[in-house]
Amino acid sequence: MQNTLITIGEAARRLNVSIDTLRRWDRSHRLQSIRSGPRGHRYYKQSDIDLYLQHVVSLAEQWASAPVGYAPQPDVYCQTRDVFAARLEKLQSVLRDYVPMWAVSLLTAVAGEIGNNSFDHNLGNWPDIPGIFFSYDMRIRTIVLADRGQGILTTLKRVKPQLHTAREALNVAFTETLSGRRPEARGNGLKFVRSVIVENPFTLSFQTGDALLHLKQHDNDVVIKQTNVSIRGCFATIGFEESV
Repeated sequence: MQNTLITIGEAARRLNVSIDTLRRWDRSHRLQSIRSGPRGHRYYKQSDIDLYLQHVVSLAEQWASAPVGYAPQPDVYCQTRDVFAARLEKLQSVLRDYVPMWAVSLLTAVAGEIGNNSFDHNLGNWPDIPGIFFSYDMRIRTIVLADRGQGILTTLKRVKPQLHTAREALNVAFTETLSGRRPEARGNGLKFVRSVIVENPFTLSFQTGDALLHLKQHDNDVVIKQTNVSIRGCFATIGFEESV
């Protein structure tokens, strides 16, 4: 299985980058392909892709889905909002070396909205580990946030008791404008996140419970799938291209 070859399109999907980006990485020897067939089409070893994905995304997912909570490594752990705010400023500074200023502002705003939601809706009610996992990997243009909080279903059931599943709650959070009272603020914030993603060359994966949403530019519909692995809180990855 580790020597299985996958197409460049499949490799791009798994790494959350464009095919053109993979071609550039191949030419620069950052992630090399294997040429095959009479036309020399690019293929990639499954093992190479898996190795490349062993970064902050997998660490965050493991932490968010662990049955017993534990404090992450200090360099990715924001126990308080103040720590998160300081590291968000650092992200903003780092992004300036990779994307135009308009993209810096929007990506920072999206990350800030997701992270601040975690603190807003779990303050005094963290089930085990307080704070959030927050990091980024500029090699693959990905920002990662996760928490082990109550999750969106518990948050929104306070004002919409008719919600019964994480999938229903996630759909409401990303599509319905709710009132400004604190319990509903998470929904309004994620609606803002959605608008930024669909209007710009970014991507978003967002999971809460066993519900997983994927969004990209021009996605008018919200598609939410059920996952095999459930998390109590929220786990989000924000992707962007180096050419934006």
